[in-house]
Amino acid sequence: MTGGIVVGDKATRDARIRAALAVLAPVEIELIDEGHKHVGHEGARHGHGHYALRIVAECFRGLPPIACHRKVHAALGDLLRTDIHAISIHASAPLR
Repeated sequence: MTGGIVVGDKATRDARIRAALAVLAPVEIELIDEGHKHVGHEGARHGHGHYALRIVAECFRGLPPIACHRKVHAALGDLLRTDIHAISIHASAPLR
């Protein structure tokens, strides 16, 4: 349990992740729970999620992929420790 919320509650965890990413002002966001691919892994045993993220936001324009990933990690903050075991990130700027 974290802050009165069960860590393993998928819907609540997904909502917290989306709320944290809102600071990046995404125009598109796709968060895919890939937990079924990781049954038995250490993070899965502790209720932490495995995700694939596709996010499109103007703040990524002109940045190399590593800088985009750092922005996503900064936005997620403590969720990377408390709720997310693994996340693959595809971040890009909107097409003009």
